Amino acid sequence: MNCRRACTPLIASLALLVTACASPGAGDAQRLTLQLQRLLPADVVLLGEQHDAPDHQRLQREAVLALAARGQLAALALEMAAQGTSTRGLGTGDSEALVRERLHWNDAAWPWTAYGPVVMAAVRAGVPVFGANLPREQMADAMKTIALDQALAGAAVQKHRENIEQGHCGLLPASQIAPMARIQIARDIAMARTVEQVALPGKTVLLVAGGMHVLRDLGVPQHLRPGLEARVLLLRAGDSGPPAHADAILSTPARPAVDYCAGLRERLPPTRARTPG
Repeated sequence: MNCRRACTPLIASLALLVTACASPGAGDAQRLTLQLQRLLPADVVLLGEQHDAPDHQRLQREAVLALAARGQLAALALEMAAQGTSTRGLGTGDSEALVRERLHWNDAAWPWTAYGPVVMAAVRAGVPVFGANLPREQMADAMKTIALDQALAGAAVQKHRENIEQGHCGLLPASQIAPMARIQIARDIAMARTVEQVALPGKTVLLVAGGMHVLRDLGVPQHLRPGLEARVLLLRAGDSGPPAHADAILSTPARPAVDYCAGLRERLPPTRARTPG
């Protein structure tokens, strides 16, 4: 794909759109413009977020608006809705209720107040939105699919397992760690297949997902077909650090510290002694 000529006016449009935006801050918006300018052209931009950072969802909306304004956005793909759902065929004036119905939106898991503006920016621009995540009814099978342990290099699989253990505060039984890591790998594969299916020559698919899902060493990029030009832009609340396993990192203001383990301990009392790796 070669859209360098088309991307020049796109970046000018980006600058107009995001500089005028009052929220998120103009500084974040301008840095988003610069990052996109550096990353485009691409068949897909993987935009990784911290789920509890509202600034990230606001920046996602800005990216949708900017890409759509130049006719550059092929589709918006979302971790927040299941593979097989889409807004394809809906009109730009259709209601939010209908959009939510078509995406089988789970508001308890993904608050519409946070992600609705991102989704509706695409719908209002006439751009289809696709659920990309592994459907819940397929997760039990994924847990038992030992072949998923071979879908990545051994070090990457081990890292997934460590992330699962750490993310559950060391409270999971040892027998559950490998199966739950398989779910994460299966989710990344599902998102990769969705992106591949909706890609269009000369345009860009925007995938919105959690930060771990977009990393080059662990996530969706590992499962994309050869030849699909992908760029990773990681949004991070707080100190950005070096762009390890991403093409670029955009830092936003730090979020207040939250002890998520405290609540998890109330629901999942320890069932085993913590064991190495």
